[in-house]
Amino acid sequence: MKDYKNEFLQKIVLKTAKVGVIGLGYVGLPLALEFALKGFKTIGFDIDPQKIPLINSGKSYIKHISSAKIIQAVQSNNFLATTDFSLLTEVDAIIICVPTPLTEHREPDMTYIVDTARTIQKYIRQGHLITLESTTYPGTTEEILLPIFEDPQNGNIKMKVGEDFFLAFSPEREDPNNPDYTTSTIPKVIGGVTQNCLEVACALYDKIIIKTVKVSSAKTAEATKLLENIYRSVNIALVNELKMIFDRMGIDIWEVIEAAKTKPFGFNAFYPGPGLGGHCIPIDPFYLSWKAKEFDINAKFIELAGEINTYQPYYVAEKLGELLNKKNRPVSGSKILILGASYKKNIDDLRESPSLKLIEILLERGAIVSYHDPYIPKLPKTRKHNFNLSSVHLTKDNLQKNNVLLISTDHDSLDYKFILEHSDLILDTRNVFGRMGFVSSKIHKA
Repeated sequence: MKDYKNEFLQKIVLKTAKVGVIGLGYVGLPLALEFALKGFKTIGFDIDPQKIPLINSGKSYIKHISSAKIIQAVQSNNFLATTDFSLLTEVDAIIICVPTPLTEHREPDMTYIVDTARTIQKYIRQGHLITLESTTYPGTTEEILLPIFEDPQNGNIKMKVGEDFFLAFSPEREDPNNPDYTTSTIPKVIGGVTQNCLEVACALYDKIIIKTVKVSSAKTAEATKLLENIYRSVNIALVNELKMIFDRMGIDIWEVIEAAKTKPFGFNAFYPGPGLGGHCIPIDPFYLSWKAKEFDINAKFIELAGEINTYQPYYVAEKLGELLNKKNRPVSGSKILILGASYKKNIDDLRESPSLKLIEILLERGAIVSYHDPYIPKLPKTRKHNFNLSSVHLTKDNLQKNNVLLISTDHDSLDYKFILEHSDLILDTRNVFGRMGFVSSKIHKA
């Protein structure tokens, strides 16, 4: 019997192993670039035909990923992007980086994972390593992927995991535009379906990642990612709830947090905001709460945190209404300029951005809404929204003609002194003016 494990390990040592990355978004593209720049022949797969010519011509469509890095990878002849999934037969490792959204009922939408697995099923061969990086509930790798890959298609022979092919889960830990940590410098958790699967996956990632962290199973690796995000979700929900309580008491939550931070042990600072954004925290915790029901467990902390965090855009809208009432103006017909559309500062990522929910709520209440974001010139159509809005310029006239400036995302590049000078009323959900030491009767916090 052929020793596919040692054959794969030898290819890793010689750097003759070819890597395929499915999904060239915020996770897949930087990962594919790391492999290519480390000397591995890499093929990036995506169903979006608009991305392919951009990548192959050395152009980036993600702000924090430079075109220079893509050009370097392409010119090294180690990187090719394609929509032709038949090329999966040419690679030795297949890494899945596709979205895992929620349905409208907050249940896992596994469509992208299942469709990708079915595509791989057509081309899987002996010796393949397949790694899932998409965040999901514990059990996905073994309960969904494994049965598909063990079921032969197109005349393929039936294969055994850990001997004929290898299957692992390794959660992505991307933090877009983080100046301190990149794809290669963040330790990577890996869990294999078998011990051989773990060894093969670690051997591959060890070539591009500063440190791999082995865990006992794919389920454990899947659970690790959820714990990381649930920890953040619950703590953000806590400060969001305290923000609302302290506001009623006339206490500034931001001042409380800064004071609490001075304790050198036992406290980690989390901050309130207009709502959760990004692909991870607003979505991933519900994958575990959904799975927990299978074991007759109600994940109360997760559900309560989700309820509090989901309410935040509505809370901000209510605070805005209160400010306008004090000016004898209704929300309906008022002009609202939202500052920032991305889910966090200094990036162009709109995924689950609370700004989109704020726009939806304010439009429903009859407000005339515009936005400014230096990184998002036009709001694209998303799964939930289609506003057909373009970013307005931050001119004196545009600031003065709006009744309220609502700060949703605090980009560092903005001239906040100019904004304060020419705005009539400001609702600051990020405490940007407080952090800068600006004091004015125009500024109100939410």
